[in-house]
Formats: sequence, C-alpha cells, structure tokens
Amino acid sequence: MREGKQAESEKLYEAILTLKDVDECKRFFSDLCTVYELRAMGQRFEVAMLLSQGMIYNDILERTGASSATISRVNRALHYGADGYQVVLPRLREQEGGEERHDQL
Repeated sequence: MREGKQAESEKLYEAILTLKDVDECKRFFSDLCTVYELRAMGQRFEVAMLLSQGMIYNDILERTGASSATISRVNRALHYGADGYQVVLPRLREQEGGEERHDQL
C-alpha cells in the first residue's frame, strides 16, 4: 500500500476508535458507506459469527442468503486472516453474556 493511502487508512481506523456508542457508530458508517456496503459488511459479520458457532455452509447460506463464495471468503479469514474476527467475536460473546446476566438480575 502506498504511504499516502496507508496514512488515510490509519486516520480512518483512528476515527472509528473515537466513536463512543452504537448510535455514533451507525451514524458514522451511514455517512461513510453505501447501503450496499453496510449490508455486505453486516452479512459477512453474521456469517463469521455463525461459522465460529460451528454452523455448516448450507445452513448459513439458507439463513443469511450469503453466497458460497462469501461464506468461503469469511471462513478463510477466520482461519488464515489477520485474526480480527478472533479478537472481536469472543469480546462480543462476553459482552452479550454480561448483558444477559444483567437482564436476569
């Protein structure tokens, strides 16, 4: 990646880290991305969650409408990628588990 492009990406990642809550995140990404891009990212993330839970390709395809190419790409990222999913998915599960325990109190 060229140096200028890398600096732009770094600024984007830094900007994302300044977001304080889901509402701010939704508003920022609505401004930044097209509806199609948001849907595609959301679908890939849902596929990653389902794959990490052990769901098989055909069931994911049926449930999400994602193509087999998308499911395969996400699976490759889960196993051979930069470990971004491995960072986020456990944190999300932990956060959801905490919210469930909080709701039960």
